[in-house]
Amino acid sequence: MLTSTSTIITSPHALIFSLLLPTLTLLSLSSPSSSSLNDSLTYIWPLPEYFTSGDETLTVDPDLSLSFSGGSPIISDAFFRYKRLIFTHAFKIPAGFRSLRFSGPSFDIGVLQIVVHSSSEELQLGVDESYILKISGRDDHSIVGVITIEANTVYGALRALETFSQLCTFDYISKTVKVFKAPWYIQDKPRFAYRGLLIDTSRHYLPLNVIKHIIDSMSYAKLNVLHWHIVDEESFPLETPSYPYLWKDSYSKSERYTVEDAYEIVKGVGYPDLWPSSSCKEPLDVSKNFTFDVVSGILTDLKKIFPFELFHLGGDEVNTDCWNSTAHIKQWNMISIRGTVQILINISFMALEFSRLHDRNMTRKDAYQYFVLKAQEIAITNNRTPVNWEETFISFPTKLNPRTIVHNWLVSGICPKAVAKGFRCIFSNQDVWYLDHLDVPWQPVYKADPLENITDVTQQKLILGGEVCMWGETADTSDIQQTIWPRAAAAAERLWSRRGATSEGNISITALPRLHYFRCLLNMRGVQAAPVTNYYARRPPTGPGSCYEQ
Repeated sequence: MLTSTSTIITSPHALIFSLLLPTLTLLSLSSPSSSSLNDSLTYIWPLPEYFTSGDETLTVDPDLSLSFSGGSPIISDAFFRYKRLIFTHAFKIPAGFRSLRFSGPSFDIGVLQIVVHSSSEELQLGVDESYILKISGRDDHSIVGVITIEANTVYGALRALETFSQLCTFDYISKTVKVFKAPWYIQDKPRFAYRGLLIDTSRHYLPLNVIKHIIDSMSYAKLNVLHWHIVDEESFPLETPSYPYLWKDSYSKSERYTVEDAYEIVKGVGYPDLWPSSSCKEPLDVSKNFTFDVVSGILTDLKKIFPFELFHLGGDEVNTDCWNSTAHIKQWNMISIRGTVQILINISFMALEFSRLHDRNMTRKDAYQYFVLKAQEIAITNNRTPVNWEETFISFPTKLNPRTIVHNWLVSGICPKAVAKGFRCIFSNQDVWYLDHLDVPWQPVYKADPLENITDVTQQKLILGGEVCMWGETADTSDIQQTIWPRAAAAAERLWSRRGATSEGNISITALPRLHYFRCLLNMRGVQAAPVTNYYARRPPTGPGSCYEQ
């Protein structure tokens, strides 16, 4: 939509936000029978950049201790969440019986050592998420085995903890947590900085706890950007203090997000004058100063809630028929700006001086361009980087601000054209990465690549990454997780892992068993991920069976 607005982290008509995700919740995965696993595969999702493993089996002490000198609550909180969750079965054993059960041979691993080189905990797009993970047992130099995590930032350490959690398996016979194929050495970093998921709360309201659960599930697959499409023509559920009547357009009074709700997510018909006419409510009225006042006011409010660099300004699927059929806009279309430079010097409130306009033909396309560019100026004035859907690039590429990030969704081949002109680009081709397209199976999702047909190394660096989009026309609390997962995980591995490591050979052999395993891990962690191989996404199982085979 034309006035779509969002913040994209580094983690209106359509108002969108995006969050980088520091969230991490760790759980153990109970192992399937050994006969159902291919031992030549590595059951970590997404696959790390580089790793070696051995043939030992190590036990992990449920009283695992943390060795970390940084004092970061992000690290300590993650560790204790991990300890409570991965050892759930051990903690259920009564204290007296537990002392007897674990009074035998000592455990192989008793210490988790974390080293973080930077004290900065700023979370923005491009933050260093690299890490090194080492898991080894006791040797001649140590009386206890150690897990060592080394990272440049706390966010790299969180990614390492997630990887470690996937290596932990609860053995129901010995009732201990084990790490198979040790010792492990893993050196890892993401292929792309931007690995996103869009959710849409304008078509169906999602309660806060559902959004938080989605964020948790994203961290399991190392997705790091939540693109929150909060409002659109259908509903406006967000509180905006500068314009408090806007959220009167929510579906109901109970289907709303307060400012405090939005803060919690980050840290864990109101104004009819905006419309061209009472019967024509989109796109917004380009002829009125008030429209731009509202856009600026909303962006100012959102800047206080979402402290991230990127703002998604939309610009897709704009139907300008209303502008052509509304008398006062049709009259305004005959005039344009004189003295643009002076007006743009202080454009934060976009109070346009129409007394400076003079007669000149302006088409609907001209008005569309005018609106988009003014919204970009507002975002830049608020120290935000504008992101726009591809229609703006197709319509007037030479007019877009050079800082613009082009978001591809509609047709293939847009990112190669955008980076060739020096723009950065985000890949979300609807044919493969729109999760509301329920007839798209996991294979094309997995095979799609943001760098397709881009061979120049300099231009490849302009691809920020990609985003799977969960548009909400047919998804609400009842079915959103099984529509997102496990197909979103297929894209997550493409965005994190080296292309060569994930694209060699028959993916039905190299990837499918691992994706089955990850889908089971999601189910074990309370995420309602649908069977992998169902033809139609989010359908339940067709009959009894193991989750490792569906």
